[in-house]
Amino acid sequence: MTIILFIIIFGIIVLSHEFGHFIVAKKNGIHVVEFAIGMGPTLLHLDRDGTRYSVKLLPFGGACMFEGEDALSAEKEEPAPYQEEKGGSYRGGSFPEASVWTRIATIFAGPFVNLLLGFLIALILVAYRGTDLPVIQMISEGSAAEEAGLMAGDVITRMNGEKIHVYREVRLNSMLNSDGKDFSISYLRDGTEYSVVLSPRYSEADDRYYIGLMGVGEYMPCRGFSIIRYGFYESEYVIRNTIKSLQMLVTGKLGKDDVSGPVGVASYVGETYETVKEYGFVTVLMTMLELVVILSINLGVMNLLPLPALDGGRLVFLLLEVIRGKPVPPEKEGFVHMAGLILFFLLMIFVMYNDIMRLIR
Repeated sequence: MTIILFIIIFGIIVLSHEFGHFIVAKKNGIHVVEFAIGMGPTLLHLDRDGTRYSVKLLPFGGACMFEGEDALSAEKEEPAPYQEEKGGSYRGGSFPEASVWTRIATIFAGPFVNLLLGFLIALILVAYRGTDLPVIQMISEGSAAEEAGLMAGDVITRMNGEKIHVYREVRLNSMLNSDGKDFSISYLRDGTEYSVVLSPRYSEADDRYYIGLMGVGEYMPCRGFSIIRYGFYESEYVIRNTIKSLQMLVTGKLGKDDVSGPVGVASYVGETYETVKEYGFVTVLMTMLELVVILSINLGVMNLLPLPALDGGRLVFLLLEVIRGKPVPPEKEGFVHMAGLILFFLLMIFVMYNDIMRLIR
């Protein structure tokens, strides 16, 4: 069941990402050489309208290859071009021949569809289970929060100037403050907004700082427009969580054991399924959809990072082309992306090894 659920979840996320690239390319006359789900040797393929649709052996990743995109697509065996109604062969134009804004839209579409998918599924989740308002439930005795005058029933509106919409953002910001620095909290009480500065207290037992807020927020069912509103906040929370997790990784607040690849994700999917399966099909479905939201938005954000071999790295070169008025020489761009791809695969090998070692410990 773990393998089945992982393939379904990963397949939905990868398919949506590559479909974003695919549909924008097709609509703008760019020839798609191959639309592939998975990596490695081809298990199944179908040639239609000049495009090869294929399923690969390994259920990790995917690809949407455009004509003339790089040396790999030029060397790849391509299906025969399809025939126009009036006769003659036609496959569409090559990627480099498209306008720079068309290429930007085509590359950006992949991560955008991942973010859109996350938002649409978040609407379903919010409509089903409601949301957690940032209302304080309990204050720990003798804590920084109690000393600052915070009380149960206060509605937190900002933390360090960052607007708060759901209680999970309160927990996230509290966790990020592991170095014990003072930070500000704004809150509503009886319709009036107040602001305080807290000095977190250190716990030797847990080796971390706490501000003293307890509980999980106030439950609110969502109906009508509030579904859209809190569906957006749900997506925004996952985006913030992803970005802040990356910041914590770079600054050393997170370590290698806090990063997971496909093996780690599959393991987590299995553990989650085992935890919730006794509560019935609907609970399992909603829990798996929640994982799709997290992973899809994660993929969207990660792919927009301005790093070689990622969509964000390709967008950097396209924006440079807009600024310069001419493209960066293909061989230079190709070298940068190839170096990034090699580093990316080395990182994936390391993460996969680390995931496996965690499983067998």
